[in-house]
Amino acid sequence: MSNESGCNCGCGTASNEGLTITARPTDAPATASSVTLQVDGMTCGHCVSSVTEELTEIPGVSGVEVSLVAGGTSTVTVTTTAPVESSDLEAAVAEAGYELSPASA
Repeated sequence: MSNESGCNCGCGTASNEGLTITARPTDAPATASSVTLQVDGMTCGHCVSSVTEELTEIPGVSGVEVSLVAGGTSTVTVTTTAPVESSDLEAAVAEAGYELSPASA
């Protein structure tokens, strides 16, 4: 679904190419680890917010950082304080309406 502004999610905003959004507490524990995902199809800040919101709802996820590549493959770094199943991460991305790039799987 694409509209005149270039956004695929239907929010009506223009593309925010190169946008980086971080949702992370400033006091992340020293034992945190991270997983990098490649997500296809995000085009704007609203898309990034949707993916970030779904991922931060997973128990053990302490932060999410998204580097948007509008209409391409965006890099999503998920910081965890406890083990998190990759299938849970994939399901959260799908719930937001996007999919992992085959390179992530």
